[in-house]
Amino acid sequence: MHLERAGIDRRAAYVTNAVKHFKYVQRGKQRLHQSPTAKEIDLCRWWNEAERAIVKPRLVLALGASAARGLLGKTVSIAQARGKPHPLPDGGELWITAHPSYLLRLRDAARDEQERLFQADLTVVAERLAELAG
Repeated sequence: MHLERAGIDRRAAYVTNAVKHFKYVQRGKQRLHQSPTAKEIDLCRWWNEAERAIVKPRLVLALGASAARGLLGKTVSIAQARGKPHPLPDGGELWITAHPSYLLRLRDAARDEQERLFQADLTVVAERLAELAG
């Protein structure tokens, strides 16, 4: 929904995860996913690099801090990193925004503000994709 609203065709995007396994805690019938550790993210980095070598994206959008760490090899602050390109060693651009699940956990004005920032990030990425397509 957010991608479409920003003008990004989901069918033209390759989607993957920073970590290739999921941890969760069972609460009755619900599975509550847990964030990966830095070590778990780092152990899967080679896999993500191999995927990028095959797909050769010119632009990568990291949804959340785990994804950003998986691409950069270091922890970053979403608030400080969002809204600007980060060069990748292969010549691609990395853009960073919040993970959608983060937005779901917020309430009221905080959620409204983060939704606005998230949508603004996606809009900038859509504009950059259009520039790259040229």
